[in-house]
Amino acid sequence: MASELEPEVQAIDRSLLECSAEEIAGKWLQATDLTREVYQHLAHYVPKIYCRGPNPFPQKEDMLAQHVLLGPMEWYLCGEDPAFGFPKLEQANKPSHLCGRVFKVGEPTYSCRDCAVDPTCVLCMECFLGSIHRDHRYRMTTSGGGGFCDCGDTEAWKEGPYCQKHELNTSEIEEEEDPLVHLSEDVIARTYNVFAIMFRYAVEILTWEKESELPADLEIIEKRDTYYCMLFNDEVHTYEQVIYTLQKAVNCTQKEAIGFATTVDRDGRRSVRYGDFQYCEQAKSVIVRNTSRQTKPLKVQVMHSSIVAHQNFGLKLLSWLGSIIGYSDGLRRILCQVGLQEGPDGENSSLVDRLMLNDSKLWKGARSVYHQLFMSSLLMDLKYKKLFAVRFAKNYERLQSDYVTDDHDREFSIADLSVQIFTVPSLARMLITEENLMTIIIKTFMDHLRHRDAQGRFQFERYTALQAFKFRRVQSLILDLKYVLISKPTEWSDDLREKFLEGFDAFLELLKCMQGMDPITRQVGQHIEMEPEWEAAFTLQMKLTHVISMMQDWCALDEKVLIEAYKKCLAVLMQCHGGFTDGEQPITLSICGHSVETIRYCVSQEKVSIHLPVSRLLAGLHVLLSKSEVAYKFPELLPLSELSPPMLIEHPLRCLVLCAQVHAGMWRRNGFSLVNQIYYYHNVKCRREMFDKDIIMLQTGVSMMDPNHFLMIMLSRFELYQIFSTPDYGKRFSSEITHKDVVQQNNTLIEEMLYLIIMLVGERFSPGVGQVNATDEIKREIIHQLSIKPMAHSELVKSLPEDENKETGMESVIEAVAHFRKPGLTGRGMYELKPECAKEFNLYFYHFSRAEQSKAEEAQRKLKRQNREDTALPPPVLPPFCPLFASLVNILQSDVMLCIMRTVLQWAVEHNGYAWSESMLQRVLHLIGMALQEEKQHLDNVTEEHVVTFTFTQKISKPGEAPDNSPSILAMLETLQSAPYLDVHKDMIRWILKTFNAIKKIRESSSTSPVAETEGTIMEESSRDKDKAERKRKAEIARLRREKIMAQMSEMQRHFIDENKELFQQTLELDASTSAVLDNSPMVSDTALTALGPAQTQVPDQRQFVTCILCQEEQEVKVESKAMVLAAFVQRSTVLSKNRSKFIQDPEKYDPLFMHPDLSCGTHTGSCGHIMHAHCWQRYFDSVQAKEQRRQQRLRLHTSYDVENGEFLCPLCECLSNTVIPLLLPPRNIFNRYCFFKEFRKYGCTAAP
Repeated sequence: MASELEPEVQAIDRSLLECSAEEIAGKWLQATDLTREVYQHLAHYVPKIYCRGPNPFPQKEDMLAQHVLLGPMEWYLCGEDPAFGFPKLEQANKPSHLCGRVFKVGEPTYSCRDCAVDPTCVLCMECFLGSIHRDHRYRMTTSGGGGFCDCGDTEAWKEGPYCQKHELNTSEIEEEEDPLVHLSEDVIARTYNVFAIMFRYAVEILTWEKESELPADLEIIEKRDTYYCMLFNDEVHTYEQVIYTLQKAVNCTQKEAIGFATTVDRDGRRSVRYGDFQYCEQAKSVIVRNTSRQTKPLKVQVMHSSIVAHQNFGLKLLSWLGSIIGYSDGLRRILCQVGLQEGPDGENSSLVDRLMLNDSKLWKGARSVYHQLFMSSLLMDLKYKKLFAVRFAKNYERLQSDYVTDDHDREFSIADLSVQIFTVPSLARMLITEENLMTIIIKTFMDHLRHRDAQGRFQFERYTALQAFKFRRVQSLILDLKYVLISKPTEWSDDLREKFLEGFDAFLELLKCMQGMDPITRQVGQHIEMEPEWEAAFTLQMKLTHVISMMQDWCALDEKVLIEAYKKCLAVLMQCHGGFTDGEQPITLSICGHSVETIRYCVSQEKVSIHLPVSRLLAGLHVLLSKSEVAYKFPELLPLSELSPPMLIEHPLRCLVLCAQVHAGMWRRNGFSLVNQIYYYHNVKCRREMFDKDIIMLQTGVSMMDPNHFLMIMLSRFELYQIFSTPDYGKRFSSEITHKDVVQQNNTLIEEMLYLIIMLVGERFSPGVGQVNATDEIKREIIHQLSIKPMAHSELVKSLPEDENKETGMESVIEAVAHFRKPGLTGRGMYELKPECAKEFNLYFYHFSRAEQSKAEEAQRKLKRQNREDTALPPPVLPPFCPLFASLVNILQSDVMLCIMRTVLQWAVEHNGYAWSESMLQRVLHLIGMALQEEKQHLDNVTEEHVVTFTFTQKISKPGEAPDNSPSILAMLETLQSAPYLDVHKDMIRWILKTFNAIKKIRESSSTSPVAETEGTIMEESSRDKDKAERKRKAEIARLRREKIMAQMSEMQRHFIDENKELFQQTLELDASTSAVLDNSPMVSDTALTALGPAQTQVPDQRQFVTCILCQEEQEVKVESKAMVLAAFVQRSTVLSKNRSKFIQDPEKYDPLFMHPDLSCGTHTGSCGHIMHAHCWQRYFDSVQAKEQRRQQRLRLHTSYDVENGEFLCPLCECLSNTVIPLLLPPRNIFNRYCFFKEFRKYGCTAAP
């Protein structure tokens, strides 16, 4: 068919080339109905240029289109030869101060971390290299395509908005002049005519849905009967499926099918067959049949060739418009006017609206072309950018719904332009105020999540594949909300307040649907059969984390907004609590004469949820009331009297009890889904708006209620009330119950409860809770991370939470708390904690995991031992609480707290009768230390008119009341100081007693009572005398032991000499006869050495130098040098076996170092000979283990060595190894030592034992 068409095609080409663009343009200038003339021209020529056969000829088609179709338009627009007209327009134009370069896929982009308003503000390479930002901290990424350079946009940069190239054009940017003044009226009129006709033509043909007929204006009588079978792209079918289907459908080779599939994926569509209707329909039916078995079929259409031709020219036309408007800002302004002008059908009838609303129906190539046109026209004209933003916001719900049902990636959707609009601060404020954008985004999001439970909460449990797909796509709306909020307002209008609070209401409705979602119940008896869906809920939480933080930041900027937001959040929380009854029954708790009414609730038996965003948002707002001092300025405007502290603490407390019970092993039968939830609850990605806010909410509750009541409620929720409220319950419990798991669980729960109390009192580094700022908070995080071990920059950044701008704030404070150790030839540079910051270390820092806490404790104790200090890790001195939280410290001196402390210490004193643990005791000692530090600070900062009400030292000095009559806490601490089974805690107890005495001195010095002073002096002196006597007693015991050992050694030496008199006589004679010879003997080589003994030949010491393969440091092998080792492999060997008939059972567990007496199996040790420092090897091996542990199980590749069995590869030659061999001195060096000892003995010296 193609060969038959060639002469006809050549004839058409000749006739097309004979066309004159100037003549056609002149004819159009004379026309009365320009639209009709242009459409007739296009109807006649477009089908002759495009789609003349099965394969396209892009270069030829573009050349003919320029000559016949676009050339006349350029002549008409310029009124003269465009080769002269366009340069004139360009010369008359005042260049834009905006760069606007549209990025291609993979092109590098740069964002200044110091000056960018948000991370989406980027520069192209040319602008970046010519800007001040090249000397700042910057982030370099590769573009996914579709964005543009923000150089020249003053709203995108805090400073330096212009590069050298674009700042030349900023002399008159204040004057918002109309760019049309640079164009003549004739040019404006002609441009308007051309743009209106051509833009309308392109939109009409691209959105045309009929497959066999054209719009009436473009129909021609001589219509060819040729069709294309057009295959469209989707994101469902794989390359392999498409290639296989095409081979069957159109009988092509695999190479041709790959070419078709590649073009379809790149451009969005490709014709796979050309011919008459039946011929193309046949291919379509085969494609549909072969791809519809498991999923929806590939989209295929049989389209008339003239329709395809006009659509191809429509895309060419949009690209042409984009290039033409580059000559003049006036042309760009005219195109924007044409695009946004309302059509005859009213709303949404403009050309821009029609394109946007048909976005999901267009193929990938068409979308990309018109998106680029929008970016180079509407988004580059500041006036029409606002108008376009309004149109985008009005159609937002429809556009997002189309995107959710579409299967193309977001980068190919018009919805992706939201980042270009919503991140402009002025546009975002305008859209919030005028279009209520926040509410629209949130309600659109909630409309897509309609799967709810009976209480109206989101339910992800039985999601179908389609619902899961929609959920993944609808998450992009959260990103849009983040863009809107990312730039905070500096000034608030009444309209902005009103619309923000309206959006806040909608946001609370969203959080209300999340409050208590995915509730879980402890599995008892049988392991859970199917792991429940948990990832969707946590994905939603992670996506919303920064949005929740930004909502709080906005509220903090205006006092009126903060007060209203607090009221609204409290009202929603009370509604939520009204729905969570769960069959709760009232009970009364009593300890130490205090009683409280609460509800009976067992976390281990009832439903409990880890998702409590409304509670946590209220906690954040409560802290802002303190931080902004609104709580003290306008207390009458706040509903603080309506607050019910037990209600506030209930659900966060349940969540923390759940974590404690999981750690105690009580929820093992609930599977890994719960373990993962607890992990993410504490993880750096989520903890700021989950775990941290739960702690703050409990702190809020404690600060507003009697601490004794709070502690009793907490004991009840931890299910420990019976243990601490009943005398001797612990002893009965340990004797009656023999099940070790139950004992261990209770011990762990007590430990976790004490840890929680430590956190409530000690975690006051959030601005608003304690009198600190954000810098102090970051410093503390870094100090505790570096307390574990020195860290590289990347490792440290990963352990810190990021804000919405992907910043951790580390760079601003790191130099104040750490030294940077430069890397050697291999390895990484490390930050090491400054020694003076070690005093701020808190063993029970709330962001430590259990493994990190253990490593940090070990590292800090080791450091103290190296500095020859005692190994106590006392609590650090803490900043004071803000006034709103000031009463929280009273929990430390409350009666119930003292009862808990006394009980645990009693268990430790009578350690054989109770089930207790050292961790429990360690936490109680830490709490006592915190209380003493607190009292000391109160005394140091007290003024004359104030009285210190914190009297912890007095309370721990008093014995227990009748009938118990237990000793005082202080007396029990003195008893435990000498307990032999508590050696590791003695330093801490000593520090507590020392601090106690120091506080007593301060109190006595400020007291006017001579009696109290005398009593204190007597107690102090008696305490000092007791310590002195104890030290003297121990020194005497040590002296007697040394004398006894020395006497035994002396007796053994005398006995040995008596038995070997003859040998010693010979030795003395030999010494006398050979001494002269030895002194004058010549040096000989190793080959002459024949014997080792008292009179061996003297040989020179050969100094041996070796190089560590890891740090490249060279050193001599000496006794006092750093230890060196060789990589080695130890394994079983049967080479010299004496019993080959023996079969070893379970050879994997057989220790290769064990040799059976029958010598059936021996030990073989081999080494590659590469030498390392022992500490370098240990660090390398630890890194190999850590890397293997960090790698997810499902991504773990097969390796040639087993890290769990201690195997590793030699760092240099990668030889398999499982041990190291120490590098020792050569035996001949013993000779020098022998000579030394002989001289030593000659002078009558004896060796110490």
